[in-house]
Amino acid sequence: MSYQIDAIPALSDNYIWCIHDTESKAALIVDPGEAAPALDFLERNSLTLEAVLLTHHHPDHTQGVGKLIGDSGVPVHGPADSPFGGITNPLREGDTLGWRALSFQILAVPGHTRDHIAFNSDSPGLSQPITLCGDALFACGCGRLFEGNPAQMRASLVKLREWPDNTLVCCGHEYTRANVAFARAVTPDDTELAEYQTKVERLREAGQPSVPTTLGQERRLNPFLRWDDPAVVSSAETRAGEHGLDGDRIFGIIREWKDGFRG
Repeated sequence: MSYQIDAIPALSDNYIWCIHDTESKAALIVDPGEAAPALDFLERNSLTLEAVLLTHHHPDHTQGVGKLIGDSGVPVHGPADSPFGGITNPLREGDTLGWRALSFQILAVPGHTRDHIAFNSDSPGLSQPITLCGDALFACGCGRLFEGNPAQMRASLVKLREWPDNTLVCCGHEYTRANVAFARAVTPDDTELAEYQTKVERLREAGQPSVPTTLGQERRLNPFLRWDDPAVVSSAETRAGEHGLDGDRIFGIIREWKDGFRG
């Protein structure tokens, strides 16, 4: 039994993720911000929807749920205590979600929103581990802190950062071009980051997604996972005009810098 993972473009820059069993054609859909692209993908690939997974309550991740499932009774798995009212199976940190031969560990990753969770799996049916992380972690970026603070968000990213290097980062948006431009402002002498920027430009010019990325790459290139990297520490301290900063303060400086970045 093997599983395929696909990114379905939606809205202006969202990705809806689909995982499907290549033999049975059973599928789950993650964060359907709109129904039409997901329904079209399922139909074109002769897939049967068996589950919907939600990482957080924002409409661009949830507003397609109703039309997608209709009156089918397909379960909707998502964060407990969420403002979104359509969740039938509420999940918390430490819970495990089983679907077919896959097992997902539920991580609470608040910061972008209070209810944000990630679905992580290293099940044998997958070619490599995955994190379905919504807007917590992006390629070379992380989510804005709409409902959390820097310490909370960094603690969430610590959980994700601990997963293996080959973990696929299946995030919710195509933000990589802008994120890499900012990352280069933080660490302008990073040659690997410069090479990655060229790769991303080629992918996007060809109409190809820049994700998923891998956690190993993110640990090397993403400034929001590098609060203890000397190059990022130096850049944050120079920007703040302070020294001896702890990880939460460094992360906060980088996040605030990105919020106003127009480069």
